[in-house]
Amino acid sequence: MTLLHALKKLSAEYRWQLVVGHFNHRLRGRASDADERLVRNTAAAMKLRVAAGSADVKAFAVKSKLSLEMAARELRHEFFARVASERKIKTIALAHHAGDQVELFFLRLLRGAGGAGLAGMKWRSPSPADKTISLVRPLLDFSKSDLAEFVRENKIRFRDDATNFTSDFLRNRIRNELLPLLRKNYQPGLDKAVLRLMEIVGVESEFAGEAAGLWVRRRRGSESQMNNRKRKTEKGDKPETPCVVPCSFENLPIAIQRRVLQSQLAEAGIAPDFELIELLRRSADRFVSAGSNTSAARDAGGTVVLRAERIPKFNESERAVKPRRPGHALFGGRHFRWRVEPMRRFLRPRKMAGVEVIDADKIGGGIVLRHWRAGDRFRPIGLNSAAKLQDLFVNAKIAAARRQELVLATAANGEIFWVEGLRIGERFKLTPQTSRKLIWKWSNLAV
Repeated sequence: MTLLHALKKLSAEYRWQLVVGHFNHRLRGRASDADERLVRNTAAAMKLRVAAGSADVKAFAVKSKLSLEMAARELRHEFFARVASERKIKTIALAHHAGDQVELFFLRLLRGAGGAGLAGMKWRSPSPADKTISLVRPLLDFSKSDLAEFVRENKIRFRDDATNFTSDFLRNRIRNELLPLLRKNYQPGLDKAVLRLMEIVGVESEFAGEAAGLWVRRRRGSESQMNNRKRKTEKGDKPETPCVVPCSFENLPIAIQRRVLQSQLAEAGIAPDFELIELLRRSADRFVSAGSNTSAARDAGGTVVLRAERIPKFNESERAVKPRRPGHALFGGRHFRWRVEPMRRFLRPRKMAGVEVIDADKIGGGIVLRHWRAGDRFRPIGLNSAAKLQDLFVNAKIAAARRQELVLATAANGEIFWVEGLRIGERFKLTPQTSRKLIWKWSNLAV
């Protein structure tokens, strides 16, 4: 609402033709509808046109296997871009402020983002739904308290989104729990320090990207010139003056090496995560899994090469075990051990390598150890519905050949409750209602 009033005040001077876009996510029932009424009434009072849209975000999130936040963002941007395209609008103004930048920094930090991600949002960037449309963020320099003061001085009506105060989303926990703690006990000037760091990281990341792009262009240009010289020599023509070849990939700074590989993977439609980039960077001519039945390698010159992976046949072997008493079993090159204990009070289990704690009563009287089979579906903790195990392996960047070796375990009813390399099943996690817990351990026999 602050952004809308500010743009309206400036529109006459700059001759802007404003259209108000509002997307109803249908996540808060009557409260969501009340938000839309406020937007429509405010726009009407300002004599501005309104473009409103809505969608069932929850249903879309389940269908697309996305978090609510990501599903809402995707639908919202698609709506804004569609409205802008239909009305031949080239710019969409968004109301992100400095506080949003700080939250985004910690959100991406906790998720392991690189320099480009930690740099945060830019003043201007292309719409993720339509690259021909620009997103602008005029309020990025203003704190939330600055905006609140503007609202008070101008007596602007607004509504709070109640979901901003829940702990259901990581961003909310960062906003409501982590940042107040850091400001109080560690750094009162946290926001200023983080925004300065984002500026530094962003500029350095941009420089690394430009340097990597320049190296790739020069290398391709050198290769093209050398190919031309070779063709002219074969024809008997006088070759051109030899070109100057840029330094080898191995001699590039590590930051530039990473960006060279990252850009090539992105061009090929492959998510350039850190582990994949490091595997490629550290050794030449070694193929590693790049997801979607594809493997990748880089040659000595730094060029990424892709190839399709051959998927081996499914391993049909299995072994049944009884979890009622403490026991152990060998299967698939692993040593499994288990025991059942009463759970006197609910505590979330600590993350330990080779150990999971599971609701024993939901397992039933028998467990089957086996390997991945065609059609297997699994619902790990945090997922709203079961997904194809193959898709989960692809998302986890597990090589196709490796998938056949992994062991999984099914409960008495045949439902998968544990997959090696993934989290346990959502339905089998501990809850305050759990009365008995299964301590499930595994190790490689080679260890």
